[in-house]
Amino acid sequence: MSAPHVLISGAGIAGIAAALQLVRRGVRITVVERAPEARPGGQAVDLRGASREAAERMGLMPGIRAYQLHEKGLVYLDGRGRPYGRMPVELFDGRGAVADVEIARGDLNQVLLDALAAAAEQAPGLLELRYGDGIDALAQDPDGVDVRFASGAAQRFDAVLGADGVHSVTRRLAFGAEEQFAMRLGGYAAFFTMPTPAGLEDGWFAMRIVPGAMLGIRPDRDPATSKAMLTLRVDHDPALRGDRDAQEALIRRILAGAGWQAPAVLAAMSAAQDFYFDELARVDVPDVARGRIALVGDAGYCGSPLSGMGTAMALVGAFVLAGELAGSGAESVSSALERYARRIDPFIADGKRIPFGSLERAVPKTRAAAALGTLTTRVMLSKPFLPLVKRAFAKNATDELPLPLPLPAPTTAAR
Repeated sequence: MSAPHVLISGAGIAGIAAALQLVRRGVRITVVERAPEARPGGQAVDLRGASREAAERMGLMPGIRAYQLHEKGLVYLDGRGRPYGRMPVELFDGRGAVADVEIARGDLNQVLLDALAAAAEQAPGLLELRYGDGIDALAQDPDGVDVRFASGAAQRFDAVLGADGVHSVTRRLAFGAEEQFAMRLGGYAAFFTMPTPAGLEDGWFAMRIVPGAMLGIRPDRDPATSKAMLTLRVDHDPALRGDRDAQEALIRRILAGAGWQAPAVLAAMSAAQDFYFDELARVDVPDVARGRIALVGDAGYCGSPLSGMGTAMALVGAFVLAGELAGSGAESVSSALERYARRIDPFIADGKRIPFGSLERAVPKTRAAAALGTLTTRVMLSKPFLPLVKRAFAKNATDELPLPLPLPAPTTAAR
């Protein structure tokens, strides 16, 4: 059988992970990414359960260890910076808000890119990676997919994989409008890098809950910087899309008078080079494979940052997809993508579950509700109640989801 030529749209975690495994298996890959370069920064992501096993089997753990964040746990603070509840990593066996393996999204992407470069060096001619370009049009038939790019070029492929995120162009062109598959969850999320403010406890992910928002400051790999992480409970506003000034104005309004480190976060926001802002949305595509086109990662299944499983689903989905596709010839691509969709479906159904139920439960909207939430957290994380909380996290943990199928050991090149 002749190996297929596969186009991957998106050079994030899912896209590069799929490209890595396919190149290792001798498949010719073209990756296009609309951004001019790899996106740095981003929120910290955890590796546990299925995602950690996938990373280990892909031979990624040595690189991940080099970039790993060393966090002691999560601490809740009041407006004067006084702690009122802690969730240490070791007390919750890595199943709490902070896992024992944490890495910034941009750093994980770099680990994958380094591994992909090494794989491509050992297999010349199998990889083309193009930044600053993307898909503008798709037309598939039983034998392949014709693609027109934003650059004006046109090319035919045996398969197209959409790994281009929540607002996937591939999904829109091949499956339908975003509104058919994305469900708004009632808020927005923002992340950016900031100088580490004075007064933070070393190694602790510090969290402040105020009416309408969760404000977190998380340790970075560089002690001089930290990651600001904001969850905002506000109604959908289409005017916010792509308007950074409006996004910053919203954040300033909600965090006005929030106390603690809110002034430092707001002061650093405008200068941040990696400022990210997007609506919290869940993506459900009933069948992520359609003929010779398939979706992987957030483009096809996203529980939003609230689920804590985005990285797991991206890594595992990419690995399963690559395993099915690499074992097929150009003539049997559709069957391989159908098998991928069937195998990944039960895993992603559980992975999209939000552990605490909803944004409304996590982020109080009024001052009275915020005060009640603070009191509840203080009581539940007190010594008498910690065993109950630990059992609750263990019962609801999604990190024990099994891999959808046995994964092969990494190739010699990946060790």
